[in-house]
Amino acid sequence: MFQTYLDAISWLFKQFPSYQNIGAAAYKPDLGNIQLLLNKIGNPQNELKFIHVAGTNGKGTTSSILASYLTECGFSVGLFTSPHLFDFRERIRINGQLIDEKSVLDFCNSMQALQEIEPSFFEISFAMALYHFQQQKCDYCVIEVGMGGRLDATNCITPLLSVITTIGLDHTQFLGNTRESIADEKAGIIKQNVPVVIGEKDTETAPVFSKKSKEKNSNLYFVEDEHFPEWIEEMPFPFNTGFQLLNAKTAFLSLVELYKKENISIEKQLFERAIANVSENTGYQKRIEIVCNRPRVILDVSHNLEGIKATLFLLKNSIKGKLFIVYGSSSDKNYNEIVAQFPKESIICFTPFGSERSWTVEEMEQTRNARNIEIFDNVNQAIKSCITNSTADDTILVFGSFFLIQDISIDFNKVAI
Repeated sequence: MFQTYLDAISWLFKQFPSYQNIGAAAYKPDLGNIQLLLNKIGNPQNELKFIHVAGTNGKGTTSSILASYLTECGFSVGLFTSPHLFDFRERIRINGQLIDEKSVLDFCNSMQALQEIEPSFFEISFAMALYHFQQQKCDYCVIEVGMGGRLDATNCITPLLSVITTIGLDHTQFLGNTRESIADEKAGIIKQNVPVVIGEKDTETAPVFSKKSKEKNSNLYFVEDEHFPEWIEEMPFPFNTGFQLLNAKTAFLSLVELYKKENISIEKQLFERAIANVSENTGYQKRIEIVCNRPRVILDVSHNLEGIKATLFLLKNSIKGKLFIVYGSSSDKNYNEIVAQFPKESIICFTPFGSERSWTVEEMEQTRNARNIEIFDNVNQAIKSCITNSTADDTILVFGSFFLIQDISIDFNKVAI
């Protein structure tokens, strides 16, 4: 029996592999364990209403906007996301409030007592979320897929609505090395007679979704094909442009479809409040988050090629002075292709982060090529160097991994110019 929350969390990370920490070795493409585990705890999923959100990029933001809107409507809303930045409990929230430490402790103690099942870290986390949401009598639960869709542990639920944001070449060792194959894996969350909203439409992936939705008799809606009120493009930055506008539209269309099933009102004022209060209502953070204005320091967790390209495109027209980039990546990314996207005039800093999944200094040296790139021991050194060499009008963009953001310890209130 664990006596404290920290004891339970230590066991959770040590006993069961976490993709967040060790990568590929933690991946378990099978629904058998989660189904057995949920049966052991009384199948809480059978008493809850779900919105299921998958996608290569944008699923966390879209999930958060949906949860924030439902919170503004006055509902009790469970939100399950991954990974966490600072505290495991960030993964499981109700109306923005973290699951309490005692609930985590009690659930881990019950898991330790299981003999015949050896669930993964992610399976335990998801089962804990469903149990917590059931115990707290949530009206709706927004569930972000961990990886893929078809064989993701979250795919044991039957939602009111399925949402797939975008498709990109990420986790190719598990999901396939073409956009079509990845789309097919993510289309696995489409359920019989359950409508599905697709955030991105293109010639490679649209046929995959169309085929699957016909097989499942599911009404299919592409954001590109729908009409939206003009005010949705008047949301505050960054939700009024680029991929964040797409995420906002995907969430809005999802709410329109939810209205057909649940009679939930879709109002401009509520949507504006959902965007304005998204952090308070959901814990949403570190996606185009401005933490300092002089110079402008932006933290972001874009980590794959498509996400990084989208972030750079979104920021392009808002950069007044010089652009400093602090970049840290997991070792399984194609850094050469990613770094090639960085503006030629930008000042680039490479840094590792505190995880065994971080790229090495040797890998950074190989990626430097002919560009003038400086390598630092850690992200805080890199940021301080950029601030020292910047003016009030410059922008410092820090991104590449959740782990990179996790390592930041700077008090930005004390470094502003």
